Amino acid sequence: MSVTIQEEDLVQSIADAVQFISYYHPADFIRHLARAYEREQSPAAKDAMAQILTNSRMSAEGRRPICQDTGIVNVFLKVGMEVRFNTARSLQELCDEGVRRGYLNPDNPLRASVLEDPIFSRRNTRDNTPCVLNVELVPGDKVEAQVAAKGGGSENKSKMAMLNPSDSLVDWVLKTVPTMGAGWCPPGMLGIGVGGTAEKAVLMAKQSLMDDLDMYELLERGPANKLEELRVELYEKVNALGIGAQGLGGLTTVLDVKIKTFPTHAASLPVAMIPNCAATRHAHFELDGSGPAHLHVPSLSDWPDVHWAPDYNASKQVDLNALTPAEVASWKPGQTLLLNGKMLTGRDAAHKRIQDMLARGESLPVDFRNRVIYYVGPVDPVRDEVVGPAGPTTATRMDKFTEMMLAQTGLIAMIGKSERGPVALDAIRKHKSAYLMAVGGAAYLVSKAIRGAKVVGFGDLGMEAIYEFDVVDMPVTVAVDCNGVSVHNTGPKEWSARIAGVPVKVE
Repeated sequence: MSVTIQEEDLVQSIADAVQFISYYHPADFIRHLARAYEREQSPAAKDAMAQILTNSRMSAEGRRPICQDTGIVNVFLKVGMEVRFNTARSLQELCDEGVRRGYLNPDNPLRASVLEDPIFSRRNTRDNTPCVLNVELVPGDKVEAQVAAKGGGSENKSKMAMLNPSDSLVDWVLKTVPTMGAGWCPPGMLGIGVGGTAEKAVLMAKQSLMDDLDMYELLERGPANKLEELRVELYEKVNALGIGAQGLGGLTTVLDVKIKTFPTHAASLPVAMIPNCAATRHAHFELDGSGPAHLHVPSLSDWPDVHWAPDYNASKQVDLNALTPAEVASWKPGQTLLLNGKMLTGRDAAHKRIQDMLARGESLPVDFRNRVIYYVGPVDPVRDEVVGPAGPTTATRMDKFTEMMLAQTGLIAMIGKSERGPVALDAIRKHKSAYLMAVGGAAYLVSKAIRGAKVVGFGDLGMEAIYEFDVVDMPVTVAVDCNGVSVHNTGPKEWSARIAGVPVKVE
């Protein structure tokens, strides 16, 4: 007997799902992160986890995005072969309409990050469409849907390789994870696809990220088969790398490792690995013809009793309005700061435009002399907000512009997330600058430190415009000091040694 799904039911269910996952972490993720927080011994990693857990609760209570990067939407549909849709539109069009409606919701507008033309104009579609849709026909009379919002920081760290059949999957993972840096905002999970063909392996890796986290349960009961043994082995060995939360060094880099497999050619071993970040976001629902889906709202009791607040004893308060190169040069790696005063923002598009203007000898719309720039693309504000969630974007994307900004604009410090590469480290060392790290995955928490926000340049770039933020006690860590010493290098080295039981020399 066939079942009819009304187009409005699918559209509204997709819209509801993208709203839901913007502010609710999956309960299994919160449970695993809370347990990792309890066992963490690295002060820097524990503080980062506290910010992420506090941010998560705040987002659930305020129904505002967990992360400023509200992602590109992935929709996986399993359509029963007895289902028909009462519509003249394609499934892609219906899902896109749901995404459009969800992202433009006036009560909680989400950041539009999707660009229409990936190669040339890179024009923002302004409604985060189109989504990435995968459809599978299966027996039955229902539609099963999985909706995820994948942030660019974690998606950009996706890896794929065609290994030889005799190669070790474990060796490849352990060699590859350190190359991913911290831009994917650990702790999160790794999705691994093995087998099939190149595109099948990548699809399986992405699909595996939709599964519930169950590593703690698996560790308690013990593995029941070889695949579970492999998951445990990878979980333990990846965490032994000591990368830790936000790449600062610590006991937990991954909360879980998921693996999907498929038969493959005798000459092949396709493997793909995709991380999910600290802003893991996905929802699952079914449609049976009775109306739109109803998503289960989690209870606040699912969150641990963790409430991050500024530590005025351990952190130094900094007046950005009176900041000097000498003070920047005095900061030490790993030192925690609370920033107060006015800072500028800018990311990829703004840096490219600045580069072009300087090359033409044109004046910039703002003066960067003795200023700090924050790499961020905020969510639009609602109601009484000054700005929406405004967490850091991956700083390594700005590495190629660092020498230009420090040499030609008078900029003296930068804020972002993840590590800086050799080019940026050289520029920071040369100009006696510093790089400060804010916690990725704590965007709503960070936004509460922003008391004023106005566009001061490149307004046509939308969320990539240059803003001036007025902040009060915005928490950051000195990730690179004026000598080019990076905690993203020293932290994991220290904690991998500690985990291995090797004596650690304290400098």
